[in-house]
Amino acid sequence: MRSVLALITLLFVAACGRIIPHGSVPPPVVAAPPMAAPAVAPVTANALLAGVVLGPAVAALPVSDRDAQGALSSFVESCPRLLAREDASGLTLAGDWRRPCDAARGWAPARARQFFAEQFTPVQVGDGRAFATGYFEPEIAGSRTRREGFTVPVYAMPPDLVRAWPDDVPAAERTGRPPLGRYDEQGRFVLYHDRAAIEDGALNGVAPIIAWAADPVEFFFLQIQGSGRLRTPEGEVIRIGYAGQNGREYVGIGGVMRERGLLGEGPGKYSGSMQGIMAYIRDNPREGRDLMRLNKSWIFFSELRGDGPLGALGVPVRRENSVAADPAFVPLGAPVWLELDRAEANGLWVAQDTGGAIKGANRFDTFWGAGDDARAIAGGMSGRGRAYVLLPRGAAARLGVGGQ
Repeated sequence: MRSVLALITLLFVAACGRIIPHGSVPPPVVAAPPMAAPAVAPVTANALLAGVVLGPAVAALPVSDRDAQGALSSFVESCPRLLAREDASGLTLAGDWRRPCDAARGWAPARARQFFAEQFTPVQVGDGRAFATGYFEPEIAGSRTRREGFTVPVYAMPPDLVRAWPDDVPAAERTGRPPLGRYDEQGRFVLYHDRAAIEDGALNGVAPIIAWAADPVEFFFLQIQGSGRLRTPEGEVIRIGYAGQNGREYVGIGGVMRERGLLGEGPGKYSGSMQGIMAYIRDNPREGRDLMRLNKSWIFFSELRGDGPLGALGVPVRRENSVAADPAFVPLGAPVWLELDRAEANGLWVAQDTGGAIKGANRFDTFWGAGDDARAIAGGMSGRGRAYVLLPRGAAARLGVGGQ
């Protein structure tokens, strides 16, 4: 979704990127003031290099029946991908998942806690200290056709957005994936249009338009979420999901606002939650537009016709079951146990999404579905605590942190 794709509190308060994962968007609500973003940790390549130690047994964790049943259902949906993908974390091999996936398909939901206790070994990655934000699937006003009150284009992928190497990059330095950009009228490869240029019409007649949104502010935040719903005046719901990005840099406008003294407590200050940031933009439309344009990233969408927003794993993300994680530290599809100072986010989740700001060990973005309560919970979510990744017993034994 975002997965951006794209994280509410940290996305806006810290100068980082999603939403995402990623992974995946309503009346103002009051959210708890966000906690300060954690200090940036040194970059470690993957979970194996970060270090893995044995955690408590699943039976020792306070897993509720509801939690276990929801996680079991999402795990079953993840299995086809788990069995076919390469794990960038270094913790598992595709074959490690065969045994738990075979068992899960016929497992009775009423015995879901026993399934996780029998099939998995919890491990701690790095120091295990977790930080979690939240994301949701927004619903905003939209229309299939442009008409009065609906003038914000929802673009599909433009045909001129390509990956290539600029001419001034020597062949010896052309490693990894080429950057995103376009070829200009002279045939030179250049950066793609940024947010300001797109808003000013750079894609008129270039990119297909899926629909038209009514509110540019709501659409800006839907782009950060990476997926959402457009509800038309006739009652039709158009579900859209992340299709791609323009390759330009993401700027968390909340971080900029905090640096400028606009967020905080006291007269003239706005809360650092998504709702507080939106309130400032609406109260100060010119300054708000300039702030949004600092975020040069633009998200392109495709229309979704399946079940639920799709996460980075390619399966639907589910409320209170799905979490975005960094695939370098958590195998996508793996169960994760979170024990945080935000009780509503405690429990068993399944890593099914990624996000631009969801980077590093023990960094997570919890998914809360759609609706006003989802918006309220995700918008104020900022939880700290401990995380354990549940590995198939065979994988844990190979790593030397558990028996078969």
